Amino acid sequence: MPVLTSIRALRLTVTLSTPLRLWHLLSLDAPSIAALWTWFIARTLHLALPLTAPVSMFLAVWLLYAADRLLDARQLLANPLHTANLEPRHLFHHHHRNAFLATAIAACLALAALMPRIEPAALRLYLILGALLIAYFLLIHLSASAHRLPKELAVGLFFAAAVFIPTIARRPNLRLSLLLPALLLATLCSLNCLFIYAWEHPVRHPARHPAHPTTRIALHNLPTATATAILLGLVLALLSHIHPTTSPSAISIACTLALTLLLLLHLIRRRLHPTTLRAAADLVLLTPIALLPFLK
Repeated sequence: MPVLTSIRALRLTVTLSTPLRLWHLLSLDAPSIAALWTWFIARTLHLALPLTAPVSMFLAVWLLYAADRLLDARQLLANPLHTANLEPRHLFHHHHRNAFLATAIAACLALAALMPRIEPAALRLYLILGALLIAYFLLIHLSASAHRLPKELAVGLFFAAAVFIPTIARRPNLRLSLLLPALLLATLCSLNCLFIYAWEHPVRHPARHPAHPTTRIALHNLPTATATAILLGLVLALLSHIHPTTSPSAISIACTLALTLLLLLHLIRRRLHPTTLRAAADLVLLTPIALLPFLK
């Protein structure tokens, strides 16, 4: 590795080593969020999930995100100076590539050991979702037209589906009543990705912007779209509170709170270090923690 790349990676390791930034750089943000929401959704329905559910979720999501960032950084193997399209998380993963690969092997073994303990109904749903995710994952990294795919929308839908599966598998009669909260969570996750994309890729020349057309439209209307989602979340939370049999209001409240924090974060984005801002965007998705004292 050339000296310039080594120095830059070392600088990242040293200067970005605050707990919040490391949480992001080590790909621990998305797994933490996924594990928390998996447990929280079941808890709002007074459903006790075995520990294997959030743990296996954490491992699977970590593997996915770490692999995605390593694949994004693979261009550095051919040209170590090609860093124009890479963010600190990609450079960090590339610099510590061997450590991430070794950890990924250990995570695969742990996940394989946990799979027999996952409820069969949940496992079947995960296999279907996994097949779709792998196909999409390969399309993103192997297709020359991958940039035309609405990645932000896909991330939201996949994430919401994954964290609701353990609950739906145990309570299939709740599929319809949990549809709107699941769509609200998917919207939150998609907006999270869109805000991050907007912060990392300021749109000054729309004609040269490589994003999907739906992404470009959303990027130009992020505050409005987020405010609309907040309003819809409040309405859904109110309806859930009036009619508790529809869906738990706590899920909608947690989503609405996260949407509000995400919008506030957008307003102060210029005051924060880019990596801190990126990590904070995921930090606001931990709002279920704030509602734990209010769960019955």
